[in-house]
Amino acid sequence: MNIIVVGCGRFGAALAYRLYKSSNNVTIIDRNPDAFDNLPPDFLGLMLEGDALSQDVLLRAGIEKADSLALATNSDAINVVVAHIAREAFHVPNIVVRNYDPKYRALFEEFELQVVSSVSWGVQRMEEILLNSGLRVAFSLGNGEIKIYEVITPLHWQGRKIKELFSGGECTLIALTRAGQARLPDQDAVLEEGDVLHISATLKGIECLQAKLFRPGEGGAGH
Repeated sequence: MNIIVVGCGRFGAALAYRLYKSSNNVTIIDRNPDAFDNLPPDFLGLMLEGDALSQDVLLRAGIEKADSLALATNSDAINVVVAHIAREAFHVPNIVVRNYDPKYRALFEEFELQVVSSVSWGVQRMEEILLNSGLRVAFSLGNGEIKIYEVITPLHWQGRKIKELFSGGECTLIALTRAGQARLPDQDAVLEEGDVLHISATLKGIECLQAKLFRPGEGGAGH
């Protein structure tokens, strides 16, 4: 794939390097030539000094043939404007934008852009670890609004039917692995020792899951 990354700070450099190591054709743009020092020495993609707000710079970067564009600067305004230009003027099919300051998140949503907010995600993740110890996150969706947790069936769940523990809503069992074989959950299935459960939950739903896991006398895991 032909991918352009705008912004060669620590975030952009790490992204560009990972994309390059995955055998993509990567061009990274930054106004500051010293920023390219953030790239590992074995990065052999194109490093282009210039202002991504300039159409000439974007053309030299190959925007007309780009499959994807990542806006990774620490300026939310620049990220939004360049993303809008790339979508409207050059019809880049896949654009992902970094949200640097969470208070500007709504701006990205107004432009209907795919956005990654590392600060928002990081804060939610740390809060979750601090308040919900004992649960392992297997996957995170969006900016952490929904996560998939991996749970080994606790003793007080063994012998109970799935439908007694999960009723959907904010906390849903999406897969059950038994003897190394994953399956979609049957609501009438009885949980056994060693079963591994993958549970999707919102921040609200995880409170119910915590209650059911660690305070078995309380209500169900679903809302």
